Amino acid sequence: MLGITDLGTYVLGTIAIVLLPGPNSLFVLSVAARRGVRPGYAGACGVFLGDAILMLLAALGAASLLKAVPALFLVIKVVGATYLGWLGVQLLIGAWRRWRGQVSADTTAALDLSQPFRKALFISLLNPKAILFFVSFFIQFVDPAYPQPALTFLGLGLIAQTCSAVYLSVLIFAGARLSAAFAARRRTASLAASGVGALFLGFGAKLATASIG
Repeated sequence: MLGITDLGTYVLGTIAIVLLPGPNSLFVLSVAARRGVRPGYAGACGVFLGDAILMLLAALGAASLLKAVPALFLVIKVVGATYLGWLGVQLLIGAWRRWRGQVSADTTAALDLSQPFRKALFISLLNPKAILFFVSFFIQFVDPAYPQPALTFLGLGLIAQTCSAVYLSVLIFAGARLSAAFAARRRTASLAASGVGALFLGFGAKLATASIG
């Protein structure tokens, strides 16, 4: 179908990959838990757009360019790692302020979860390893004999985006249910935000030490 080989394996593999925790899903969950469903979906739309751009770049051979120009990979990697680390620090600062009662439990710190669409888009795009992943994963399911490979990549991308949309929707509504509990329990919200901030610092460190390989 559309030059996709072994469709069942691809769908199962995509589901497994989507379910792996990462900065995109964690950010969307955090936004929904702190600000509600609509901001959560704004963040999800940023993820969808970022992933779509990365898929397009992967189809156009961006991974080969990153391998051919290591300095470009290094620049993108440093920027991405710095941005993830900055988000982590802001989350930790916000959590500390809520713990001390300097801000209310249901107030979003201005620099951590504001503008969810833009921040989710940046988180998605500032990850060159994602481009390499899309190529290494997608290429296994592309029939080289199919005359219109663009349709193949489009089909693979739509399947991946559908799986991502379902998963992020579950996270958004789960996060929205958590928001009421966090509003009533300031210190619980602070601990949760601290954990998220620490994870973002970990994602940044992981990206900083990534190699094209």
